[in-house]
Amino acid sequence: MYTVRPPFFLKWYYPNLIWNKATDKKTVYLTFDDGPIPNVTEFVLNTLKSFNVKGTFFCIGDNINKHPQIFERIKKEGHAIGNHTYNHLKGWETDNKTYMDNFWKCQELTETNLFRPPYGRIKKSQISNLKSQTSNLEIIMWDVLSGDFDTKLSPEKCYQNVIKNVRNGTIIVFHDSLKAWDRLAYALPKTIEYLLAKGYRFEKL
Repeated sequence: MYTVRPPFFLKWYYPNLIWNKATDKKTVYLTFDDGPIPNVTEFVLNTLKSFNVKGTFFCIGDNINKHPQIFERIKKEGHAIGNHTYNHLKGWETDNKTYMDNFWKCQELTETNLFRPPYGRIKKSQISNLKSQTSNLEIIMWDVLSGDFDTKLSPEKCYQNVIKNVRNGTIIVFHDSLKAWDRLAYALPKTIEYLLAKGYRFEKL
């Protein structure tokens, strides 16, 4: 079960996490979770390049090691990199030591101050450990969840989820994963085209 916009109680419970960017400018932030992988991440990069916009990629460490050339392309083309753990761990179901070890294993590859907990599930004790051990770390959540990972969702509904909920400073989540492919391939270019036409600018985190 998920909601396109994060429920109020989650923002209340995690007040120190970043859900959106406070701004009066028409600026939005495209983020992509779970890559890099062949074909899908490359499609995302080609799409962003065609529109001349930048995004932020929250990468799984294991995928970086499997596909280093794609990871290097993400960096070379000027996109931001985030840590998404080495093995896509659910924080609620993982003890703190294992979680931190997995974070650091990915951090050695990403060397970033951006982190997004997989599934958005993280214990407060894990947040405390991350903040105390990593200077200037920003834990990034989201303002709009496209739902592209939901195989029961139509590509059009995925697109509508985004454009109907965007506002200034919105952090949008897509997934460069095989599971999301059908919806991502349809919704991402249409989303960028629509928001550019509405006067929005895309920035990286």
